[in-house]
Amino acid sequence: MSPRSRPLWYSLAGLIAAWAIAYGGFALVRHLKPSPAKIRALLQSTDLSKLSPDERRKAIRRLADLLNALKPEDRREARLAGEWRAWLTQMTEPEKAELLELTLPSGVTQMLSAFEQMPEAQRRRSIEDSLRRLREARLQNAEAGEGGNASPDPGEDPFATLSPEARDRIVSKGLKTFMDEGSADTRAQLQPLVEELQRNMETGGSFRNRRRLGPPK
Repeated sequence: MSPRSRPLWYSLAGLIAAWAIAYGGFALVRHLKPSPAKIRALLQSTDLSKLSPDERRKAIRRLADLLNALKPEDRREARLAGEWRAWLTQMTEPEKAELLELTLPSGVTQMLSAFEQMPEAQRRRSIEDSLRRLREARLQNAEAGEGGNASPDPGEDPFATLSPEARDRIVSKGLKTFMDEGSADTRAQLQPLVEELQRNMETGGSFRNRRRLGPPK
């Protein structure tokens, strides 16, 4: 290496080293960043029935931390995994209540109160739209997992196991009472619907429709 070209080679080597460090850091961050795939891996690798009470508590809190770090659409995708339903069936009522408290997005209470102030027709439309989006997401997830030949499990519908009276009450009165006073099972079952409603309201769709329909009579 000639003295004249040595600085150029040193600069090039430094640039390559800096790029390698930056790429390595990006790859590490990407590896550590929570994702629906990481939640599925946790659900698949952890059998709650074989854990001690303290280990179960740590696993549930780990799941909550991962879920809270996701974007809303990724939270919805994570819940579509069959392993999610398997975990819920193994969890006790207090464990479901704890997971719910740890993972409810901020602002849900205010959203539920605002939702109850909407005209009944708009509440009904918002619930129907949210359920439709959840069903479409489940269908897409099922098709992706089964090579395009699957259909979503109707048992995944948040309304599937609720009585007709409960469904009518949700539409006519709102969801706040169910989320405040319902069992942990019911609250966990309705959480995806609540989050979908919140997404709809935050994007402005429900409020635009509310203004168009006018105030409640």
